[in-house]
Amino acid sequence: MKVEKLWFADEQIFIETDTGEQLSQSLKWYPRLTKATDAQRKAYRLSPMGIHWADIDEDVSFESFYYKDDEIGVKHTLFFTKFRQKKAPQA
Repeated sequence: MKVEKLWFADEQIFIETDTGEQLSQSLKWYPRLTKATDAQRKAYRLSPMGIHWADIDEDVSFESFYYKDDEIGVKHTLFFTKFRQKKAPQA
C-alpha cells in the first residue's frame, strides 16, 4: 500500500492511498496519538508495513485500517489498553 495523504479529524486517523482509496481508524486504539500535539502527529515516517511516530513511540499498521471496531476481541483489547499491568517492585 502506498499512502499519498494522512490526516486527523473527528477522533479518527485517515489515509488516502495512491489508488484513491480513503480509509480511517479510530484513535481510541492509539492513546499516544490522541494526546499528541499537531507537530508530533505531523512527524511520522511511512514504512512498507505502516506508519511510525518516533517522538511518541507509536506505530499503526496499514492492515489495521481494514479492522472494524466491533470485531471479536476488540473490547478485551481496549480493556487491556486502558488498564495496563503495573510492574512489580524490584526486590
